[in-house]
Order: sequence, then C-alpha cells, then structure tokens
Amino acid sequence: MYLDVTHLKEFYDLPLGRMLRVLVGSRVKMLWPEMHGQSLLGIGYAAPYLRPYLKKTNRVFAGMPAAQGVVKWPREVEVPNKAFLMEDGQLPFPDSCIDRILLVHSLEMAGQPGALLDEVYRVLSPGGRVIVIVPNRRGAWARSEVSPFGYGRPYSRPQLDNFLSNHHLSVVSREEALFVPPTNSRMVLKNARSFERLGAVAWSAFAGLLVTEAEKQVYRGIPMKASHVTRVLRPVFLPNGKTAGAQAMNGHSRQQEGTFANEGES
Repeated sequence: MYLDVTHLKEFYDLPLGRMLRVLVGSRVKMLWPEMHGQSLLGIGYAAPYLRPYLKKTNRVFAGMPAAQGVVKWPREVEVPNKAFLMEDGQLPFPDSCIDRILLVHSLEMAGQPGALLDEVYRVLSPGGRVIVIVPNRRGAWARSEVSPFGYGRPYSRPQLDNFLSNHHLSVVSREEALFVPPTNSRMVLKNARSFERLGAVAWSAFAGLLVTEAEKQVYRGIPMKASHVTRVLRPVFLPNGKTAGAQAMNGHSRQQEGTFANEGES
C-alpha cells in the first residue's frame, strides 16, 4: 500500500530524509554517472534521486502512482512540471522508448508488482536498464517506521533477483545502501558517512536497502533449420500392370492382376 505523497515530500525535507538523499543517491550516481542524451523515468517517489539528472539527460519524468498521489516536480515555479499520475500496470509511454528507469518507494508498495515490472520491461528500450531500490528483509530499516522504507514488503536478495528474472530483467549489478542505524539522532546524522563506510565492511549483509541494477533481456528468434524431405514411395493401383511395390523393390517379380506399382513407374 502506497504512502501519501505529502508525507513522502515532507520526510525528504527533514534532516533524516536529506541524509538518505545523499547516501542512497550516491549509489545511484555510482551506477549511472553519465546520462547525456538518454531518457530517464522515475517511478514511485523517486523525485529526490532524479534531481541530479535534470540537466544531464535528454528527458526526465517522475511517475507517481494514483494511490500515492502526485505533486509538482520540480517544485520550482519557473520549471515545467515533469510529474504525472500512473497505475502500476499502465505507463503512458509507447514500447521501447525509455533508456533508464529508477524505482524508489515503488516495488515494495505496489499492489501489482508483477504488472509494474511488465510495464517497466515494455517501455524500456532494448538493452535499457532499471535500478530497483527496496528495503532489505534482513536490515533494520525494514523494521523501523522512522522512514518510508519501513513500510511495504521488504525483499531478500534471492527474492528480488528471481522476481526480476521472472520478468525478463537480467541483474547486472548488486549494491547495498544504508548501513546507518535508522534513527534521528544528531550524532548519527552528523557521522552518517563514517557509519556508511564502516557498515559496508563490518555488516554488509544487514544493509538497510538493496540497490539492484537490471537490464532488459531481448530475445532473438531461433532460426529454423531447413528440413530434409525424404521421398516416400506410395503404391498406385495399376489394373493391368506388372507387380511392383515392396516386392519389386526387394527383387521379387511375379504376375498378379490388380496389383500395385510404385508411383511414376510406366
């Protein structure tokens, strides 16, 4: 079940939300450092992580589920709105038109996650890539209500990999994020980067988020081999002809009225 968009917007304006924007956003930028000339679509509430690409992409959109609600994005009055309402299984784009898709606060909230991934596959261009960010089932952030990542369905690494594969999205990169404890403590927020570096080494299996990049699999048709046609001898009735058929093939010849001969024999 999706959270209300106003609550998500307010969270990312808080110190904890700004910390997440930096720590999680750095993982996204590590995977996608350059986006020049490409199109980018965010689904869920991906707006905080799309902003760095506003001037680096050809086109950027923010799709927000109807059950969540939508707000203008970017929020600056002078910048044209790039956000739109959508349903899990209905993206308003033609086939194979988007180069990159980012899912945040999306897959774990979706009422029809399979239909959502089917649409992601449909609109991705051949070889296009998607980053899926979901709460880690083993992490503390999935069990804490201090952030939006404490809601919805968390995933384990095998669950997420299999789910993507079942929808023809091949995993190409696996990252983790949020080794910081889920708290509003000023001490933790102040030292968030140090916690993140330490956690990546000391307790990487308990990361708060799974950050997975996958590629659209495009299957090529399997060419059919030319079939070898074997000529089949078919008996033909010759009322007054000589005996043929299997007996003639075996070298046996005898007179018989109303017998069969091979097709084409005169």
